[in-house]
Amino acid sequence: MSMTEMERRKAEKELSATLKRSLNEAQLATLQGLEHFGWELKFVRRKPFQPSVPVVFDGDRKKFAVLEEDGSLNENPGFEIRQ
Repeated sequence: MSMTEMERRKAEKELSATLKRSLNEAQLATLQGLEHFGWELKFVRRKPFQPSVPVVFDGDRKKFAVLEEDGSLNENPGFEIRQ
């Protein structure tokens, strides 16, 4: 593995840890279960005066879903993700 690859992986882990800090206990528990199936927290959508919206993608990056406040997985969140 090259030094560039190692640096990129370290940056990805740090970003993931930063994103996870914005999740509540229920969302973290759901995410941990999803990670066993290859799902990954990709970003947290933040709009002023609205709750944060954590977005997860499956391992193939063909499907996405939202982790709701109660920890449930919403596979039809009502918005599209740009490719």
